[in-house]
Amino acid sequence: MAKANRPEPKWIEMPSLPSQSTPVSIDPGQDYHDLGEIFPDAPVARGVGDVIVHRAVLDDITGIPRILDWLSDGDIVILEMSRLLSVETELRMAVERIQNFVESDMAGEVIRLGTSRLLLIPSTFAISENRNNAY
Repeated sequence: MAKANRPEPKWIEMPSLPSQSTPVSIDPGQDYHDLGEIFPDAPVARGVGDVIVHRAVLDDITGIPRILDWLSDGDIVILEMSRLLSVETELRMAVERIQNFVESDMAGEVIRLGTSRLLLIPSTFAISENRNNAY
């Protein structure tokens, strides 16, 4: 059947997918699927040498352990900290804790991106400041 003659998308049953504890109804013809709602903790398949770049917003210091876990897994983190800028003590504490872990414990790098973001890079990546080595 040609695409032009098909009234709706073709649905495929996937028995290999694990069953969800809270079933979510997806009706045929539904225009929008909020995958963040349907799969809030979706597993990310990883192969050898794969890297995930996480974008995170740090609201307070309680979010730091998850960021450190991502870095320990060898992932890169782009961290938005604008909500902490008004709380100087908490901002200083968060940056110090992250910087000590990344630079001292992991031998990674913390790079400032503008006024409110940090780029956190584990030691498995090399950073070059030489523009001749740019790709």
